[in-house]
Amino acid sequence: MAASFPGIAKVLCRLSPSILHPLRQYQPFLQRLPVRSCPGLSPFVPPSHSFCKAASLKNDDDAAAEANEAQARYKERPWDYLESEEYIDRYNTKPVWAGYRRNHKGSIPPQETRKTCIRAGNLCGNPCPVCRDPNVIIHHQNVKLLQQFISPHTGKVYDPTRTGVCMKQQKKLNKAVEAARDHGLLPFQIPHVEFSVEDYSNSHDAVGSTPPPQVITSGDPWYKWYSKITPDEHEVAKIKKTYKAYLK
Repeated sequence: MAASFPGIAKVLCRLSPSILHPLRQYQPFLQRLPVRSCPGLSPFVPPSHSFCKAASLKNDDDAAAEANEAQARYKERPWDYLESEEYIDRYNTKPVWAGYRRNHKGSIPPQETRKTCIRAGNLCGNPCPVCRDPNVIIHHQNVKLLQQFISPHTGKVYDPTRTGVCMKQQKKLNKAVEAARDHGLLPFQIPHVEFSVEDYSNSHDAVGSTPPPQVITSGDPWYKWYSKITPDEHEVAKIKKTYKAYLK
């Protein structure tokens, strides 16, 4: 009887899962019975459930494999990610930092961004726009990404309090922008300075002819204003008293 009851349960399992609901209360008793059935298959779990679970695990594995393959491809060529459909679906034509807001208490944001979003190998809550997307890689050849963090009017890199980038990624960003400008991938913003005519003439004192030195006559001081200074007699007396042993 003990061996036939699990067999009946398996038949009912194949017929309808709704019939198994009243039999779930006897599951601890049936687990103690010596039943030889398919390993890994519970008599009270419909086969369709196990098949769906296996199919979902297979789909998850395929998605993870595709994601790892895409990340490996973007690590070698990070600028390809900005032209992919995945990037367009996620960001459209906006920069990666558009609409980002860090979690903080109150309505006033903190004056400085966090030092890093990765602590002990784990991402913190609400990471910065660069750390939250592993495909966004800062590189000096990734010009389209670097241009999103540079002001088109001044040519300066945006402050991290505006973009929300952590300080670790901001240092990488500054170095990448300098390297891109050194390689000629990004232009320099040189301010326009208007020079006057006097700066190009020879009449300026800095570029004109040197006047001849003054001739000193006997009794006249080198500086004319020196003869107009009258020292304080009290201060002179104090100095003479101090250096009396050294004066002749």
